[in-house]
Amino acid sequence: MRLDSKKYRDLHTRALTEFDTIQSALREERLQCLKDRRFYSIAGAQWEGELGEQFANKPRFEVNKIHLAVIRIINEYRNNRISVSFIPKNGTKDDKLADTCNDLYRADEQDSSAEEAFDNGFEEAVGGGMGAWRLRTVCEDEDEEDKDCQRVRIEPIYDADSSVFFNLDSKRQDKADAKRCYVISSMSIAAYEEEYGESPSSWEKSIHQFEFDWLTPDVVYIAEFYEVEKVKETIHIFKGLDEDELFVSEQEFKDDETKLDVLTATGFVKVDEKTKKTRKVHKYILSGNGVLEDCGYIAGKNIPIVVVYGKRWFVDNVERCMGHVRLAKDAQRLKNMQLSKLGELSALSSTEKPIFTPEQMAGHGAMWAADNVKNYPYMLLNPSFDQNGQPVAMGPLGYTKPPAIPPAMAALLQITETDIQDLLGNQQAGEQLQPQMSGIAVELIQNKLDMQTFIYISNQAKAVKRTGDIWLSMQKDIAVKPGRKMKTLNAAGEVSNVELMKPVINSKTGEQEFENDLSIAEFDATVEVGPTSSSKRGATVRGLTGMMQITQDPETLQVLGAMTMLNMEGEGIGEVRDYFRNKLIRMGVVKPTKEEEAELQAEAQNQKPDANEQFLQASSAKAQADAERAKAETLFTAAKTDKTKVETAKALTEIKQGETRHILQTAQALDAGLNAPITPQ
Repeated sequence: MRLDSKKYRDLHTRALTEFDTIQSALREERLQCLKDRRFYSIAGAQWEGELGEQFANKPRFEVNKIHLAVIRIINEYRNNRISVSFIPKNGTKDDKLADTCNDLYRADEQDSSAEEAFDNGFEEAVGGGMGAWRLRTVCEDEDEEDKDCQRVRIEPIYDADSSVFFNLDSKRQDKADAKRCYVISSMSIAAYEEEYGESPSSWEKSIHQFEFDWLTPDVVYIAEFYEVEKVKETIHIFKGLDEDELFVSEQEFKDDETKLDVLTATGFVKVDEKTKKTRKVHKYILSGNGVLEDCGYIAGKNIPIVVVYGKRWFVDNVERCMGHVRLAKDAQRLKNMQLSKLGELSALSSTEKPIFTPEQMAGHGAMWAADNVKNYPYMLLNPSFDQNGQPVAMGPLGYTKPPAIPPAMAALLQITETDIQDLLGNQQAGEQLQPQMSGIAVELIQNKLDMQTFIYISNQAKAVKRTGDIWLSMQKDIAVKPGRKMKTLNAAGEVSNVELMKPVINSKTGEQEFENDLSIAEFDATVEVGPTSSSKRGATVRGLTGMMQITQDPETLQVLGAMTMLNMEGEGIGEVRDYFRNKLIRMGVVKPTKEEEAELQAEAQNQKPDANEQFLQASSAKAQADAERAKAETLFTAAKTDKTKVETAKALTEIKQGETRHILQTAQALDAGLNAPITPQ
């Protein structure tokens, strides 16, 4: 049921007027893109238009050289996928939050089958000149409408050249400067009535090319309308116990009613608030006569529509684009015309047929007609007579001549073939590589072929980079629920999960902080163009086996052999790869993950030493005990010697003291004797 207030009526009128201006300005250019895609992909489309009318009721052959050229470019892209990675804006290395974003993005790509969206956009860009895809938030569990458990999905947009339109003021190739965007999609009449409960009213769509199709489905067109708005938002400033400031928006309080209580309980005090303008994207669903649905503000600050171009220019203030088809269309038409005319000429009889009078053939027509089957030894004719009735020997009056091929046609066919190769790129050199050719020659040929497709893959890389920027902006709005576990996918294709807003203690400061907080993620999206994972593994195996031929070090050979097995692919080889990964971890070659490191520590604690280790440990303990005993005996002997020395010194001292005393006593006695009075005898 359409919304009928004055606000929505004014919005619908404004949108309809702007869309008519955009579509009118781009109609001829976009119609060319649509015709190009039909030209190479739909059988019979190469004869659409006035050329087909000139060849009505005549052979109309198609030798589609363009299709093969487009498929080669598509195959080159599919063999060199473009991957997104996030790097901190401040240049910090080994940022764990960046690794978390990388793993989350890969998981969203896998779950949404993003390859289909990328492949469809690239094929439309190469074929017609323009492709597109969208990013959309969906509930992780379709049965629960939980806003806090959403994931980002990447979905294709079909017929982008006739269904995706940005406001004419947006000039950047990735449309980062766009203010409004319209995406036209079709619905069957029954589906429209069931969804919106009213009679269909189709949005105007004038870019189409189905006049030459026998049957087209009856559909109704609706428009997704995205509009960037500047919204005033109140920011509350809190200060914690550590005097650090925390900024919380009004919308965060609305999304989480317990957030204020949590902040108060953890010691945060509101100190100020301020108002700022922020960028938001409003989405509406429009029909031909009104607004069908107001979807409100969507996640992120960017219009979630990504456009990719084959080749793109601005000429006379009009955005122009084309793919690999347009320049070769005339050469392809000319070749088709020549081959059709040549086929028509060759279908005519190439046998010279005799011409007779009716009288000569009377009664012998059946014989002449059956000659090619029965191969008669001779043929009969009725005799001819002159004016006098005399028989006259007379053969055929003449012979029919087979149609002659114009001499210019052969030369023109050759010229046309050369022109097609020049326009589409001559792939013959790449298809005729010989096994004995040198690696340098092969590399030069491959580089030459790559240059023919480089612009398309380069433009695809720009679009994928824009996808990463939009994805991160959306994740910062939806991945904010503390404790939520989200699926991740690492570069090796291993599935795991990560917990958002996980409280941890900073080992350096000792303060509590939150791990995996995507709301503070400030990263630049970068892209890398390279071969697929399977191709990378194959090249790695070839490089490792080549290195094994030029080294003799046993330890290096062991590492190279384990790395070779780690990169091998095949059915049932997963457990073998796990074994060699564990081996490389124990050798210190590969850095273990947190889980693997914990397993190694537990294993080291619980592991019992073997008999040899026990013997060596016992021998070491015995040797250490013997050494300690010998040391003790040495100390005891030294102490005993010191004691003997002390006793000897004491004895000597006592002897000396006794001798001294005896000498003194003797001296005293002598002195007494000398001084005594002499008694007379």
